[in-house]
Amino acid sequence: MSFARYMELALQHPEYGYYRNGDPVGATGDFITAPEVSQMFGELIGLCFAEAWKGMGKPEVFTLLELGPGHGTFMQDALRATAKIHGFHAAMKLHLLETNVTLREKQKEKLGAYNPVYIENFEVPQQPTFIIANEFFDALPVRQFEKAADRWRERLVGLDGDELAFTLSPPDNAFLLFIPPDMRDAPAGSVHEVSLPALTIIREIARQVASSGGAALIIDYGYTAAPGKGTLQAVSSHRHADILERPGEVDLTAHVDFPALKQIAQSQGAAVLGPVGHGEFLQTLGIDMRAAQLKHNATPEQVAAIDTALHRLTDGAEMGALFKVMAITSPQMGLLAGF
Repeated sequence: MSFARYMELALQHPEYGYYRNGDPVGATGDFITAPEVSQMFGELIGLCFAEAWKGMGKPEVFTLLELGPGHGTFMQDALRATAKIHGFHAAMKLHLLETNVTLREKQKEKLGAYNPVYIENFEVPQQPTFIIANEFFDALPVRQFEKAADRWRERLVGLDGDELAFTLSPPDNAFLLFIPPDMRDAPAGSVHEVSLPALTIIREIARQVASSGGAALIIDYGYTAAPGKGTLQAVSSHRHADILERPGEVDLTAHVDFPALKQIAQSQGAAVLGPVGHGEFLQTLGIDMRAAQLKHNATPEQVAAIDTALHRLTDGAEMGALFKVMAITSPQMGLLAGF
């Protein structure tokens, strides 16, 4: 089977899929996301959306959608920060795209008062929409293509005895449709990854904000130029794991191809800002000032924790450079805060 099919089954199989059961987020899970690092992340992005809503003339109804809400921490922080912005919560209709039953229950504990509407596919009303996708696109299935000695082939998952193993398909000129023109003559051993589900979802997002107004923030680790090598990784208990071992029990991700997402979004008539570095984006939003506010009445231990979180979110050696932020907006919106 293609690796994309393997990844889809390993992550989203109704009974055995990694994201369908259990709780992979946090210190006791397999990975930690930015909202779990610090409240500042959700607060600043919530205020960013609120400013955009005001810039649109404060529409009386809009959709606020999070893709893959985790524990609901981001949205809880964002809504706390915007609670005193007159009319924002009254106009908001909260939507959450979530397939994990365990995580839905955790989200309801934090967000139940806002009566969230749960969806499993990108289906939202035709009205102004603000979307946050933080570490969502990296978990969408990817196809992998490898340049063999003669032509491009697709990497497949098969069996070597009783063990799962990678193999290559026969060469096919049709694979060139998935390879950027400047990579088609790449040296043998080069790898290119394509996430067709990511392109489909970004097309729907772009159509929504272009036609109905609003903005989407895509925040993830990824690249702005094709790396020419595979980026797939497996993580278990915050450590790297074998990609083909224990399917359904480890997290599988790939770096996000931001140029491909940008091209698709622009083809649908949406405007695109960035991508910019995670650290640059948060600092432009004012994370240093927010950290100073939080430290003002904090204990020494709390000050140290705030400094550690700030470093992790913004430093180039941590999340500041590898993670990137791209905005997709309606053409009429203009510049979004943070860019």
